[in-house]
Amino acid sequence: MKPIAILGVLLIVLGVAGLFFSRVTWTETKPVVELGPLQVNAQEDHTVWIPTAAGVVAVLAGLGLVFAGRRSS
Repeated sequence: MKPIAILGVLLIVLGVAGLFFSRVTWTETKPVVELGPLQVNAQEDHTVWIPTAAGVVAVLAGLGLVFAGRRSS
């Protein structure tokens, strides 16, 4: 497979994943106060939204790259 076709397949996979998982969420723990053995932590939630249009564009761009890779053979 040509590198452009591999990139196209990767874009298709990422685009489909973006359509199924519309957001990514994680929790980060940060130390607030450290006094010797005593430690106070705070948890902070983060969310990143993935727009539907971005997933569709990634899939379409990936399909275009796969077809371009096949035609140049």
